[in-house]
Amino acid sequence: MFGRIFALAYRNYVFSIRNISAVLEVLFWPVIGIVSIGMMGSFLKVDKQMLAFLLTGAIMAGVLQVVQLDVAFGFLYDVWSKSLKQTLMSPVSSFEYVIGPWLFSMVKGTIAFTFLSLLSLWWFKFYLPPPATFIIAFGGVMLSGLIVGMIVIYFLMIFGSRIDVVAWMISVLMMLVCGIYYPVTMLPSGIVVIAKLIPLTYFLEYFRTGYGFPLNFAHPLLKGYGLSLLYVTFLFFMIETALMKAKKTGMIVRLSE
Repeated sequence: MFGRIFALAYRNYVFSIRNISAVLEVLFWPVIGIVSIGMMGSFLKVDKQMLAFLLTGAIMAGVLQVVQLDVAFGFLYDVWSKSLKQTLMSPVSSFEYVIGPWLFSMVKGTIAFTFLSLLSLWWFKFYLPPPATFIIAFGGVMLSGLIVGMIVIYFLMIFGSRIDVVAWMISVLMMLVCGIYYPVTMLPSGIVVIAKLIPLTYFLEYFRTGYGFPLNFAHPLLKGYGLSLLYVTFLFFMIETALMKAKKTGMIVRLSE
């Protein structure tokens, strides 16, 4: 099993080094987000603490996008290259098919996080909270990226490649709901209820306690990691179910043509 997981992670690595857009995902778009948010904060003359609030949102948004896209691309590479049925004929389980790309995405996410943090330190005098705080929160964002990527894979298996746009949509919508640039309490009460069901909300909350911001929700790590475990387990079951259905309906063949 570990050999197959490593092989799928290595496959994503090969795809990435041969695809210039993969470099843009890690560096270009996240950097644009950091620079634009940082410059806006400087123009509005926000204090150091509030600028840190905005920049943590921009950094975590960049990391989330990198991680979830690599998980989704593990499936989309097969769709775009018309090789999905050949891959699924190999002795690879849905667990291995998802975890392999996710392991490589964590490497890319770590590179993106490090680069964006150093850029923010150099340009905007941004500083990271104590190591324990940002490492624990960073791990939660990695899990959130896995969850989003798995949702994309599920929808692609059910509806086909015509909705591959969800690979870019879901993480953006999640960021809006989870308070990426503002406290969740500013949202309408109905949206706050939805935000409480998303693990990323709690990881952002916990990350920002390192800058002196109070918690809006109690026990953020327990809720964030608890929900993540629940969703990952449920999504593995849903992907396995969708895979069986796709084999029966011929969706796998259509995605390979």
